[in-house]
Amino acid sequence: MQKMVNGRQELAAALLRISLGTMWIAHALLKIMVFTLAGTAQFFASQGLPGWLAYPVAAAELAGGAALLAGFHGRLASLLLLPVLAGALFVHAGNGWVFTATGGGWEYPLFLMLMSLVHAMLGDGAFAARRPALAQA
Repeated sequence: MQKMVNGRQELAAALLRISLGTMWIAHALLKIMVFTLAGTAQFFASQGLPGWLAYPVAAAELAGGAALLAGFHGRLASLLLLPVLAGALFVHAGNGWVFTATGGGWEYPLFLMLMSLVHAMLGDGAFAARRPALAQA
């Protein structure tokens, strides 16, 4: 992979990282504050997933989102959150295209998976708390 060569690329990577982090935190807070963790666990169970999985998923979303916002091992956070998105894709797969479909469509989780992969490949960009050697590759 070629090293980023200009400030616009660094800012674009940062914008991607920050928007993904914000999305993850928003989804975690939705599970915690709106649906409640118990309600999220019931939803997971209704979808054929273990209900207890709601707790580590919400924690991963919150911690991963914070890591992304800070730019602290953001590339790794994006990769580690891919299974959460795969689970969301599984849940929404039968609902059709477009997230406004009843039960939510599958394009949003798929889009977020792809953007997470782009972020992992591109790097954290500007304003990251930690830029490991991998980010310089």
